Amino acid sequence: MELKVNQDNCLGCGVCVVACPVNASISNEVAGGHGSKTTETIMMVENGFIKLFSPDKCTKCGTCQLFCPTDAIWLE
Repeated sequence: MELKVNQDNCLGCGVCVVACPVNASISNEVAGGHGSKTTETIMMVENGFIKLFSPDKCTKCGTCQLFCPTDAIWLE
């Protein structure tokens, strides 16, 4: 499975970034409920959209997909 993002549906809200347990373990900002400031995380908001930086770190838990309000991120 691979993490996918549909930019047409993405609001850039960052809920998936904060919900991701891997991101929270990598970034203190994410663990505190804020956006990531490092590209070491799986994804982060850039220019109003989610951008995947390190999808290889994804554990395929589906938390980002579960919390996305517009179904813009999923595992395929």
